[in-house]
Amino acid sequence: MGPPSSTIQTHVLLLVWFFPHAAKSIAASNTEHSSSANSSPVDPGGRRTMGSDAVEKFRFCIDRGGTFTDIYAEVPGRSEGYVMKLLSVDPSNYDDAPIEGIRRILEEFSGESIPRSSKIPTGKIEWIRMGTTVATNALLERKGERIALCVTRGFRDLLQIGNQARPNIFDLKVSKPSNLYEEVIEVDERVELVQDGEGDGSSVEGISGELVRVAKPVDVEALKPLFKGLLEKGIRCLAVVLMHSYTYPHHELVVEKLALQMGFKHVSLSSSLTPMVRAVPRGLTASVDAYLTPVIKEYLSGFMSRFEGGSEQVNVLFMQSDGGLAPERRFSGHKAVLSGPAGGVVGYSQTLFELETTKPLIGFDMGGTSTDVSRYDGSYEQVLETQIAGAIIQAPQLDINTVAAGGGSKLKFQFGAFKVGPESVGAHPGPVCYRKGGDLAITDANLILGTVIPKYFPSIFGPNEDMPLDYEATRRAFENLADEINSHRKSQDPSVKDMTVEEIALGFVNVANETMCRPIRQLTEMKGHDTKNHALACFGGAGPQHACAMARSLGMSEVLVHRYCGILSAYGMGLADVIEDLQEPYSAVYNADSAAEASRREPLLVKQVKEKLKEQGFGDESIKTDSYLNLRYEGTDTAIMVKQPEQGSGNDYAAEFEKLFQQEYGFKLLNRKILICDVRVQGVGCTNILKPRELTPISTKPVQESSCQIYFSYGWQETPLYRLENLGYGHVLEGPAVIMNGNSTVIIEKDCKAIITKYGNIKIEISAAPSTVEIPEEVADVVQLSIFNHRFMGIAEQMGRTLQRTSISTNIKERLDFSCALFGPDGGLVANAPHVPVHLGAMSSTVRWQLNYWGDNLHEGDVLVTNHPCSGGSHLPDITVVTPVFDNGKLVFFVASRGHHAEIGGITPGSMPPFSKCIWEEGAAIKAFKLVERGVFQEEGIVQLLQSPCSEEFSGYKIPGTRRIQDNLSDLHAQVAANQRGIALIKELINQYGLVTVQSYMSHVQKNAEVAVREMLKAVASRVQKENGSCVIEDEDYMDDGSVLHLKLTLDASKGEATIDFEGTSPEVYGNWNAPEAVTTAAVIYCLRCLVDVDIPLNQGCLAPVKILIPKGSFLSPSDKAAVVGGNVLTSQRVTDVVLMAFQACACSQGCMNNLTFGDDTFGYYETIGGGSGAGPTWDGTSGVQCHMTNTRMTDPEIFEQRYPVLLHRFSIRENSGGSGFHRGGDGLVREIEFRRPIVVSILSERRVHAPRGLKGGANGARGANYLVRKDGRKIYLGGKNTVTVSAGDILQIFTPGGGGFGSP
Repeated sequence: MGPPSSTIQTHVLLLVWFFPHAAKSIAASNTEHSSSANSSPVDPGGRRTMGSDAVEKFRFCIDRGGTFTDIYAEVPGRSEGYVMKLLSVDPSNYDDAPIEGIRRILEEFSGESIPRSSKIPTGKIEWIRMGTTVATNALLERKGERIALCVTRGFRDLLQIGNQARPNIFDLKVSKPSNLYEEVIEVDERVELVQDGEGDGSSVEGISGELVRVAKPVDVEALKPLFKGLLEKGIRCLAVVLMHSYTYPHHELVVEKLALQMGFKHVSLSSSLTPMVRAVPRGLTASVDAYLTPVIKEYLSGFMSRFEGGSEQVNVLFMQSDGGLAPERRFSGHKAVLSGPAGGVVGYSQTLFELETTKPLIGFDMGGTSTDVSRYDGSYEQVLETQIAGAIIQAPQLDINTVAAGGGSKLKFQFGAFKVGPESVGAHPGPVCYRKGGDLAITDANLILGTVIPKYFPSIFGPNEDMPLDYEATRRAFENLADEINSHRKSQDPSVKDMTVEEIALGFVNVANETMCRPIRQLTEMKGHDTKNHALACFGGAGPQHACAMARSLGMSEVLVHRYCGILSAYGMGLADVIEDLQEPYSAVYNADSAAEASRREPLLVKQVKEKLKEQGFGDESIKTDSYLNLRYEGTDTAIMVKQPEQGSGNDYAAEFEKLFQQEYGFKLLNRKILICDVRVQGVGCTNILKPRELTPISTKPVQESSCQIYFSYGWQETPLYRLENLGYGHVLEGPAVIMNGNSTVIIEKDCKAIITKYGNIKIEISAAPSTVEIPEEVADVVQLSIFNHRFMGIAEQMGRTLQRTSISTNIKERLDFSCALFGPDGGLVANAPHVPVHLGAMSSTVRWQLNYWGDNLHEGDVLVTNHPCSGGSHLPDITVVTPVFDNGKLVFFVASRGHHAEIGGITPGSMPPFSKCIWEEGAAIKAFKLVERGVFQEEGIVQLLQSPCSEEFSGYKIPGTRRIQDNLSDLHAQVAANQRGIALIKELINQYGLVTVQSYMSHVQKNAEVAVREMLKAVASRVQKENGSCVIEDEDYMDDGSVLHLKLTLDASKGEATIDFEGTSPEVYGNWNAPEAVTTAAVIYCLRCLVDVDIPLNQGCLAPVKILIPKGSFLSPSDKAAVVGGNVLTSQRVTDVVLMAFQACACSQGCMNNLTFGDDTFGYYETIGGGSGAGPTWDGTSGVQCHMTNTRMTDPEIFEQRYPVLLHRFSIRENSGGSGFHRGGDGLVREIEFRRPIVVSILSERRVHAPRGLKGGANGARGANYLVRKDGRKIYLGGKNTVTVSAGDILQIFTPGGGGFGSP
């Protein structure tokens, strides 16, 4: 059964934007309607709209997308714009879609015949503005130019290692994007920063003001044969990144000169593209530019050659990622990847903000495979660094967040819950309705609900590409899915009523909406803004169908749909200005002298920017410049690009920085120096091309085109349908209603009101959501289960963003060593945002211990703090803050946050002593304390605990307390704030659904995770039984001191249960690699989540089918006096290896975190170093990554040398350290550090004695090793754990372990 019969009349319209995967040329399918079907006037009524006055020559705004090319044209003699949409690739009809669109429009309106084979006449073209996905597609598909990387000797693998974090912590394969370069040339050169007191006659001042010393000039002669070898291999493009070239670019220029002399066609210098400190993102940017620029230049050359007279005779500008335009010669790869999306941001921001609303805007661009989300509040929000298709790009660009949810998102029913995406059905075969045997997608759900109307869509499907969308096939597919869903529901509750196909389709749409709401909340909340105070600016073909429901869910009261919403990215090209950006590094403490020096540099940059714009034809009156300083607090990496304060404001850069920092992060850092990083000038050449035009009010009533049947939450509804071009300024439509807006369908829901504005756009006023939504409580609703999963996980993620935003320490803010979670009233984990694996599930033990300890002595306004291993902690630096939450005096749930504090006291700075033997030697140990009691922060009490560890009675000497009490207090305040954010969000949920329902779904999501784990265990048990003839597997491994970690795994295939028994594990050790039970629990839950390999929520349900038996008194369950600092970072890795080996999932990974600390009384530094991951049944291990229980980031080499008294001589992959096998293990890393002054160095590592094991015949990975090379040449083996005082010139060498191989070679 379809929807009830409709009264829709047939119109040949292009609604193809809903279906960006349609395979046939729209032009070819409607050639006899070329003017009506393909190229419809925007306003046939002749009213003046968003165009300019009638023009003398043609103007073209073009967005060449991945699937469709949209064109907005202004035509001589016409006051309204003109729209065309073509398939971007249609080789049977034309070579290039933008050229074809220009040709058709010129031919149609000039009356002259322009054959496809001839060049385009330029006499009647005023200008062309264009955005293109050529660069983006080449990056996504890895179809760029063949390039080589030139890098300082010792850093050949720098870009492959990156920040050493793995993209997905639960992916045992550790899938990383491939390198863009084919070959690496190590340049024999070195530039060193001169540190205080080291200056001599050999040093020179770099661009940034820092003193540098050329330790080794470029060996040009050694490079020549290497470059010759590249040319012989056909590689003619280079990316160059040399250490400290941001301040001393001379060596990169020498390399470029030689390369061009030898015949290379393109060289991208990191120092020219992005002269900012940090070698990794600068090098990656150079790689992207070298990889993409030749491809872009080739496309642009071909494009321009199609015009009579070439580029000299036609004015063409291209959209860049920063929202500005650039001429062909200045359009390069690293600035082109967001070309199309940037046009959309310009489009909605310049036509809606302050013209249609005073609220800040959230841009919502929903396409076929993804959705772009952005924000605008009077100025473009830009970022200086982003990651696209696995490549980091460091350049000014609009802050556009892409979500893997769109019309093509795949629909699944999995483990009793609805799932939407992140997989897409792709262009081929596409959704079921495309008649290509595809899978169900959101587009199919909208077809079932009536919000996609086949009669309004061209018939371009089927074998002959002449059939309409296949409603019947879509309905059959949903009916089959309905059988599966209803069967599951009956098994849970035999009395439940079957869900209809329409209810199921609507359920999937609701889940998709929540999937897209989650990043919108994050985008606003993480910057300190309230989502509900925004208006939703909706464009893209699919977005207006979902806008009302999403706005209501987000608490917004206003939606704006641009009249050109289907082609807004193209229209935005005509609203953009030409932008030139120049930046140079300047490193100094902000004060009167440095401010004066920055002011001296600024006019020089302004002059250069203006000259570049004048070269493009702009006069002084059309040029505007803005100056910026890139500032950060000392000791942080959080820099903010601060615009020069207006004259007369009374503010200087520092005051403006403090204001912006407090707005974004919620606090100021008192008595902390502000550092200048860069000086930047942005020049804007104002184009003033397209201007909004007001419409004349209309007094007549709106004319209804027809009506259609649409399925809403309350059932089928006969819904009036209107055409936007037949509506005028002042028309008001009460929902439910449908407005056909050219290429998009706008759904106006019940109790919402659509108003046609004076600029011809649609403003929708959204009614408030019902105060309480009633849904079943006893048995989980399969739709609401997915939505609550998203909401609970979203709350944990927003808590994490609040903590990251408001914390001070590098460990939390930049290394992301923290976790946030929410818990039921019994302390059971409901949702744990996956930040650091070693924290997963572990906080539940903490919360339950506190619940038992405090009992009835918990009150409204109390906040608890703890870090002791015996009370559910991991190691002392990980401090957990727990907040009980009450509703009408009843304890209803908990929230908690755990963060790694860089300093907590103990016998060594950094609180990670390699030789601690007792807990009190590791710092302050807190079992239970009320950090906040009935709303009052107990500062005196917490300071006493942190500064005076209880040590005298045990050791006879005083253990030092924390050395950074103010940082501790600040981060504790941040953890309290993160918990408060979680409380506020859950209370919003309770207000919406009611307490009983929210608590019920806390249980339901746990049950959902339990089902997923049980299904996985059943499958694993069947495989193990088949391979081994038994469901019992025993495995053991050794710590480097010889202590045994023994595991007996017993699987129950019928029940889907497992017993993980560590009986036989060695007793507590007289060392610090004892691991509290919470650490073992975290390791087990991590392994289970990896084995499920499905995006399930991380909660207590994961452990329900698993019994973990840990013998008391073993080093996995030590006494409360045992030292444990190494258990968290070393033993957790061994537990993980043993569990995964028992499941036969993969070989051992490096089994260590390689903890390195060094410092003195003035500073401290801590890092963990990656290694090789283990190979598996279908994959090779990955080299140089963080493995399993950690995923913290590595400090950039240039930052490392800039801030600390060190020289990094080598950071590269340790070749051939991975175990051999049918699949090889990943290789470890080599890190070689020279110290420039006497300091204390500590290394805490494992796998220096017992190698990471291979599996099923695979060889072991290489063991790690730590050496100290004294200045006099002596080489000393340090073993796995040691503390040593080094002198200036001493070198530490760390060789991290490789991963085990899998299968016989």
